[in-house]
Amino acid sequence: MELYLFRHGIAEEKETGIKDEERKLTKEGRQKTEKVAQRLVTLDLHFDLIITSPLVRAQQTAEILITAGLSSQIEESSHLKPEGNINNWLLDWLEPRKYPEKTQLALVGHEPNLSNWAEILLWGEAKERLVLKKAGMIGIKLPEKGSPLGRSQMFWLTPPKYLL
Repeated sequence: MELYLFRHGIAEEKETGIKDEERKLTKEGRQKTEKVAQRLVTLDLHFDLIITSPLVRAQQTAEILITAGLSSQIEESSHLKPEGNINNWLLDWLEPRKYPEKTQLALVGHEPNLSNWAEILLWGEAKERLVLKKAGMIGIKLPEKGSPLGRSQMFWLTPPKYLL
């Protein structure tokens, strides 16, 4: 399975009166994310399923990916909230669903969560070495059998500026 960790686009700043979960993509964030999505289409990328955080900015990012034609299926997971835990996601989403080996799954979420998840999949622990920029993506190949923790392989780490 190929797992793509996609960070949401540029969002409104944290301000008093706006709840964090309600912050939306800015005009620039929407435009940049649309350009990244179009570039991914030209690279012939397609996701079998996009799973998104329930926060507005992540949902908007996932919708941009759907609109661009990168997938036709979208689901929401509270495990992708900023305080989400990879072990809980693995137990609830990955293991029980038994995805086929060639599945391409995209997770749309937040930092530092997604970078930490990538590091746990790659090295078995979060080392705070990877940085995922807004509208950037990390691609990780999960092993066919057994736990993916510390046994996965990174094949893609792209900041958005290289896709624009």
